[in-house]
Amino acid sequence: MDLTVEKLAKMIDHTVLKPAEKQSKIKQLCEEALLYNFAAVCINPVHVEYAAQLLQDSDVKVCAVVGFPLGATLSDAKAFEAKRVVKAGAHEVDMVMNIGALRDKNYDLVRSDIEAVVSASGDAHVKVILETGFLVDDEKRQACLLVKEAGADFVKTSTGFGPMGATPHDVRLMRETVGSKMGVKAAGGIRTFKDAYRLIDAGADRLGASAGIAIVEDFRWIQYSDVWLQPDKPCWTCPSRQASFAKQPKDVYLWYKQQCLTCPHKEDNIFTD
Repeated sequence: MDLTVEKLAKMIDHTVLKPAEKQSKIKQLCEEALLYNFAAVCINPVHVEYAAQLLQDSDVKVCAVVGFPLGATLSDAKAFEAKRVVKAGAHEVDMVMNIGALRDKNYDLVRSDIEAVVSASGDAHVKVILETGFLVDDEKRQACLLVKEAGADFVKTSTGFGPMGATPHDVRLMRETVGSKMGVKAAGGIRTFKDAYRLIDAGADRLGASAGIAIVEDFRWIQYSDVWLQPDKPCWTCPSRQASFAKQPKDVYLWYKQQCLTCPHKEDNIFTD
């Protein structure tokens, strides 16, 4: 992989989305983003105007989340929120898809929900969060197709508040579904360069992480090879090691359980019969 420190940094959305963070944390986030020249800072809407002021003379973008973290907000509310954050200085909008509507196969509602935000966001790029931990593979593929039809710019794996974060399997599936012209953002549980490297290799061209500095500093020192792509023993890249299954619908939990029980590394998963 032709990767440099500079290229890696420009793939990272430096992220703070916890609700209790004070303005001093946003200032620190922006200062770190400037120092490392990250692609963007990803923040809650209330902080957008402040971050935009701090970053106004740089090429670090401001990314705001919309309908976050549940996606169960009315479409016009999501659209209004998107319009407001763009007006306040956001260059990118990360919205959460209507997950329940997708699982109900109400595809018209899912598509129109995304279209409303795309329209309201103007020239700002829109990334649509699928929250893959709530979905089985066929639903993930369908979600990607709807995002593409609705005119968004990226598909994104997770909020970081759901049942699990990004996995190489999901990123690969999303990339294969949307093709090479759309962006794929991996987010949730990306803490090391090893995590990041596997996701980039799977097809991610943007990473959402609060551990951006650690990821870049890891890369400065690590001499890596294809061994990095092999499963760990135990299989730490398996969803059974990442997921909070109590948060998943029962049918999705059972689907993941079946995948793990048929995995070559099944002796390492956390499921029991």
